Amino acid sequence: MLKIETHNQGNSYFELKNKKGEVLFTSIHFENETDMNNTLSSINTTSNKIKLFERKTTHAGLFQFSLKNNKGQTIGNSENYSSEAGMENGIKNLMNNL
Repeated sequence: MLKIETHNQGNSYFELKNKKGEVLFTSIHFENETDMNNTLSSINTTSNKIKLFERKTTHAGLFQFSLKNNKGQTIGNSENYSSEAGMENGIKNLMNNL
């Protein structure tokens, strides 16, 4: 499920949620709707390239991932996971929900 939010400053971002309504991924903030729509249209092909997922560990020992576009620019970030296995499952869920 896709949720698009627009702030009163004109910036927009999107969230991708699983069937339970849990947030899997939150995008960066886009300055205009055209850039966001271009990213959304390219995300389906991007998601098939597992190498574009960057896995990270926070200072608190939590796990998260970032999805990058074909140019290596960050599109957005996941929520924090308490385990590496949970993060990997989150990546699989995101790929299945795109």
